[in-house]
Amino acid sequence: MKKTAILLGATGLTGNIILHKLLKDTRYEKIKLFSRTKIEGLPNKVTQFVGDLLNLEQFKEDFKGDEVYCCIGTTAKKTPDKELYKQIDYGIPVAAAKLSKENNIPTFLVISAMGANKESSVFYNRTKGEMEHDVLEQNIIHTYILRPSLIGGERKERRIVEKVSLVVFKIIQPLFIGKFKQYKIINPESIAQAMLNLANRTSNAEVIITSDDIKKLAKK
Repeated sequence: MKKTAILLGATGLTGNIILHKLLKDTRYEKIKLFSRTKIEGLPNKVTQFVGDLLNLEQFKEDFKGDEVYCCIGTTAKKTPDKELYKQIDYGIPVAAAKLSKENNIPTFLVISAMGANKESSVFYNRTKGEMEHDVLEQNIIHTYILRPSLIGGERKERRIVEKVSLVVFKIIQPLFIGKFKQYKIINPESIAQAMLNLANRTSNAEVIITSDDIKKLAKK
């Protein structure tokens, strides 16, 4: 039976790649996008719901499908206000998970980050850790939390610090061997493919997917 996929964050780097993969995938007859802005030029396979994602509950009646791909995330530079930052990075994924539970959506996939820990003293890591905890609290049958390392690829907006970090990481990557392999830069294509593969597997033992395992899953 053909499926319906729900995607949040389609205008972002990884989310946009997932969108185009879903468009080509014949297993999906419908894609629902929830975002703040409309994406022009998409085929009839896509239905767009545009509005304030900080109030995701407004979309409850339309938030129905077989799988949810949550690729929401911001940066300290784009969102310096910590309260707003948390509303985005924590609030939107958790709200999406709650709606998924209420609407009996069996599969929920969300991008987190390496180092996520709700007990961390680092605001970014703590926010991601709290998000993970509260997403898992929904007990959705198939929940997958992906923790990528530094994500490579070209973004629309300029992120100077991130670009510098990528250059440094590329230089020192040969030193990442053994248990340190998970710290290597990851391609957004790998994250997108891993999410799609996870959603279409009958089972997967791991709920928390590390960066190294994301790369392996992308090849299966």
